[in-house]
Amino acid sequence: MSRPVIGISTYQDQARWGVWEMPAVLLPAGYPRLVRAAGGLAVLLPPDDAEDAARDTVAALDGLVIAGGADVEPARYGAVADPRTGPPARERDAWELALIRAAVEQEVPLLGICRGMQLLNVALGGTLVQHLEDHTGGLGVFGSHPVVPVPGTAYADAVPETAMVPAYHHQAVDRLGGGLVAAAHAPDGTVEAVELPGRASLVLGVQWHPEMGEDTRVMAALVRAAGERSRSPRTPARRSPAPRTPVS
Repeated sequence: MSRPVIGISTYQDQARWGVWEMPAVLLPAGYPRLVRAAGGLAVLLPPDDAEDAARDTVAALDGLVIAGGADVEPARYGAVADPRTGPPARERDAWELALIRAAVEQEVPLLGICRGMQLLNVALGGTLVQHLEDHTGGLGVFGSHPVVPVPGTAYADAVPETAMVPAYHHQAVDRLGGGLVAAAHAPDGTVEAVELPGRASLVLGVQWHPEMGEDTRVMAALVRAAGERSRSPRTPARRSPAPRTPVS
């Protein structure tokens, strides 16, 4: 049986390797490693601003992961930037928001990780807290804290007990987006997982970084849902209507 194809969004930044330093699309190796460990086949999805690129990309996948990274631009949810909010990554914001909306529309299983969970919330009309303390282990160091599942959620089905998770973030969900429910919390009340219930496919976001740990259960839930999709008829991607030719 072929492995489900899981697309992972990428960073876009200046990078250096060997004798080269130039703009690059890149991704921490933990993401594809976790997909493989959970039984999926990982492919990377660099930003693409072509018309219908997100729809066509998502239509070719069995599942989608929106990776962690830079802060979401506050203008995306109608807020003024806090001084502690990082610089915007506008091209990546636009691409990943389009991927999320396409996945929700096409019923493609979706997992948002850290920034990915925050973007899922913003894509559905929610807002973010722009700064929290004590959700990292220090600058450039992952912290660890317990996450408590909400009974009856898809997340609780995958991870039924309180679990210690690797975390590195200073932003979080504030007002939940339309249809989303909280699926887990940190001890301080921070929403640590969200999901979109009542759908044929999994839509889940987690605030921590499962790719930095050994627990594959969250990713395995996505890969299982993706495998079910790969064995069922696909929802065709909708094409944007062709522009009308003006009548002179």
